[in-house]
Amino acid sequence: MRSFTIFSLLATAVGVQSASAPVVQGNTVGATFVAELPDKKTTTLRGSVEIASATDGKGVKVAVSLSGLPKEGGPFIYHIHEKPVPSDGNCTATGAHLDPFKAGESPACDASKPDTCQTGDLSGKHGNITSESFSATYGDLYLATLPTDPSYFGSLSIVVHTSNKTRISCANFVAKGNTAPGTTAAPSGSGLPFPTGINATSVTSKVNTGGPTPTTPPLQQPSNSAQKMVAGAGALAMAAAAMML
Repeated sequence: MRSFTIFSLLATAVGVQSASAPVVQGNTVGATFVAELPDKKTTTLRGSVEIASATDGKGVKVAVSLSGLPKEGGPFIYHIHEKPVPSDGNCTATGAHLDPFKAGESPACDASKPDTCQTGDLSGKHGNITSESFSATYGDLYLATLPTDPSYFGSLSIVVHTSNKTRISCANFVAKGNTAPGTTAAPSGSGLPFPTGINATSVTSKVNTGGPTPTTPPLQQPSNSAQKMVAGAGALAMAAAAMML
């Protein structure tokens, strides 16, 4: 999961102070999401953005492939936005950038400090588009494929803009791989907790052996001494209640 500090949790809760984005640990094994830009009469821009979990569950791998960008209006920028594209294809309805840790757009993203950038600001962290055809692959440590994580992008959208932030085209991410929360990768030596509700033993079994999820061992009965202590405490309570009558 994530390495949250008390400060980052409070900052997210109040929605005012910014906090550095923590590196995502334990992303879903084999999860892949693809956003395919649609054919639109208003633009020649086509292509896709594919984001998949890293093999060790730490962050994601991003593959961008675009063509037909306008000859003017660059350098072009692209971001993950906080809402999906509606059925009418209105890119404005996708809202602002994915920004769970309230980094904001000012000051601008510093690529040398990606944890301080908006989580969805892909071009800010990894470079703008400066040609009519563009392809790039890179890793991003701050995006999540687990729906319970605040940096989850799988139900959101990608938007491509001109340099003045005019929205050219947009598309929703669609799951192409394993996205079941029960098959998360075990953090490699991180010592970080698993997502709530997922048993570490069962996850390790699914990832490493493919075997069935171990059954939960029966609860141990309390020892005779523990039973006597409980009984004694109950007797004292009853006696105290009788004295108060």
